[in-house]
Amino acid sequence: MSPSVPSSRRPAATEDSRKGQIRQANEAAILRAAEQVFARAGFEGATMAEIAEQADLPKANLHYYFGGKKGLYEAVLARVLRDWLTPTDVFVAEADPREALSQYVRAKMALSRERPAASQVFANELLHGAPVVGELLRGELHRLVVQKAAVIDGWVAAGRMAPVDSTHLFFSIWAMTQTYADFDVQVRAVLGRPELTPADHARAEAHVLAMVLQGCGLARS
Repeated sequence: MSPSVPSSRRPAATEDSRKGQIRQANEAAILRAAEQVFARAGFEGATMAEIAEQADLPKANLHYYFGGKKGLYEAVLARVLRDWLTPTDVFVAEADPREALSQYVRAKMALSRERPAASQVFANELLHGAPVVGELLRGELHRLVVQKAAVIDGWVAAGRMAPVDSTHLFFSIWAMTQTYADFDVQVRAVLGRPELTPADHARAEAHVLAMVLQGCGLARS
């Protein structure tokens, strides 16, 4: 039986836990707000005051948690990249290729649908030469794509899917899924929509999924 915690120590532990929860909530609110503002105004045009207003928090909180605008911008980009890389966990040798690719496409489409600003911030960073995330792209992203492409090559070698260029397959999926966030204005203009509807998003997802699966020889007959 483990010894009980002295009652004199419990309030301090509870207070630390409460402060930790408040910090996490504040940081999440700031990152969400910054994602929106950086997408709309770019790094140069964004201000900490505008982000604070969007987050409904004092500007001092932003500086306390992230140091300054550059630190906050770096944190936003790191969060976006992390959230984009997580769905690649489905690419493991023992997975079913059709199911893995379907899950990945759906996850990427969901991110474009639910967090278009994230994709727009990242695209703008790349258009400016990736001054902040360049090392992450050449390091973490490069290693991940090499690893996951090797899984796809294994599926091809085993006859589990049609021969494809596994690395360029990722490029194609990124382009097809992120266009609904990065070029939302163009998509809405062509479709004649002030905003994309759930039916529009479902149609887009079905199309992208069909293109990927057909190209990989995994479409159901």
